Amino acid sequence: MAFVPQNLSVLSYANGFTLWHYTTPDAAVTGASYFDSAAPYVRVGDVLVCNIDTDGTPSAGFYRVSGNTGGVVTVAAV
Repeated sequence: MAFVPQNLSVLSYANGFTLWHYTTPDAAVTGASYFDSAAPYVRVGDVLVCNIDTDGTPSAGFYRVSGNTGGVVTVAAV
C-alpha cells in the first residue's frame, strides 16, 4: 500500500517539534519515499509513533524524521 495522509495526526506540538501518530496496514514505513507526500508537514527531528501491519500481525514503533529535502522524507527507527 501507500501512505494515507488521513491516517497521520498530530499528538503534540511544542517548540518546533511535533509528535505524530500514524496507523497503516502496511508492514513497514521505512521504505524509500513512503512519507514523501507528508513533506510539507514533517520536519527533521519530528517523531512518529506508528501502528503498522494493522490487518496482519500488528506492531508499533517509534520513528524519527531523519531527512526532509526537496520533498523526499526519510525516517529511521528510534
